[in-house]
Amino acid sequence: MTDQSGILYVVATPIGNLADISQRAIQVLQNVDFIAAEDTRHSRHLLNHLGISKPMVSIHEHNERQQVDAVLSRLSKGESMALISDAGTPLISDPGYHLVKIAREKDIQVVPVPGACALVTALSVSGLPTDHFRFEGFLPSKKSARKTHLDSLKDETVTLVFYESSHRIADSIKDMKDSFGEDRQAILAREMTKTFETVLGNTLGEIAVKVAEDANQRKGEFVVVIKGAEKKISDPELESADALLGLLLEDLSTKQASRIVAKHTGLPKNEIYKRALGLQKNFDSSAK
Repeated sequence: MTDQSGILYVVATPIGNLADISQRAIQVLQNVDFIAAEDTRHSRHLLNHLGISKPMVSIHEHNERQQVDAVLSRLSKGESMALISDAGTPLISDPGYHLVKIAREKDIQVVPVPGACALVTALSVSGLPTDHFRFEGFLPSKKSARKTHLDSLKDETVTLVFYESSHRIADSIKDMKDSFGEDRQAILAREMTKTFETVLGNTLGEIAVKVAEDANQRKGEFVVVIKGAEKKISDPELESADALLGLLLEDLSTKQASRIVAKHTGLPKNEIYKRALGLQKNFDSSAK
């Protein structure tokens, strides 16, 4: 990197509603020397809406490695660039990883300009746990590979997030139902922030029926959020929890003892409380 090296801005753009563009993103797009877009024709609509006219280059999954040298050469000579994708935050199931990786290796400054992201948007309205989640992106297109991958995830205890396209959504939901069970809690977020935005739930079985019955629910872009599996508790963990509960129940209520043990062990609160009630019942019976 030279003292005159430019900056590579990674700029998030709206996933649907154009009003979601940030003021900072607009300022960056106005001030950079050129813009790299996944599809320049698609991104031109956004730039026209914002009244921005800048030279553009195309960087997509098929040409990214070929474009990197030319783009980095311009940056090293002092030009600044904004990287955008068709929608949302670049690199999240979109091109740009190789470019950003090499830019950082060459000590070119990479600056994030945060904004919309479909997976975070869907998570925020899912009503499912968000403290731990795993983003899986798009599933394999072939049924056998897709089913194998889903089966490998069925015991994961964290919330799972998937992207899916309109021509595969019905098959993917069916495979998810088969792998995770029709009663597994989930939501299907469609066309987020757009005119026909919908959020379907609350189980995979319910979603599968609605997607099969309503052709409109098979159109657009999708995020599927699935609750993780219940944590399987080992016998040693239960024995340790019961021992601690036994000590605490001598001086505390079942509710207080359960809260302390659940926090200490990391085990599900409802399971600990159920065991505390059982132990307390045994204590009461013994005392009679």
